[in-house]
Amino acid sequence: MLTVAPDIEVLARFGRALADPIRCRLLLALREAPAHPADLADRLGISRTRLSNHLACLRDCGLVVAVPVGRRTRYELADPRLGHALDDLRAAVVAVEADRTCADADEKGCC
Repeated sequence: MLTVAPDIEVLARFGRALADPIRCRLLLALREAPAHPADLADRLGISRTRLSNHLACLRDCGLVVAVPVGRRTRYELADPRLGHALDDLRAAVVAVEADRTCADADEKGCC
């Protein structure tokens, strides 16, 4: 059981990052390969301003890093293990979704 405050804070930051669908899409895109903001904005179909705000959030959460490449900046996951964690989390969520046992899930929106 997690009881150490720093561990809990790290998981809470990760949860906040995943709470937004655009940030989830960004993390999954960066899981595939590092990218420049303009390319990410085009790929996700969002404005560069909106993308910039989401990248700032992910940087503040410690999940992505900005890497200077000449006069441009490339973004990538802060640690390769985050890609593995995203894969594991996605697989677990899909498995749970496929095996919902709560009979009232659709009515209550709880599971």
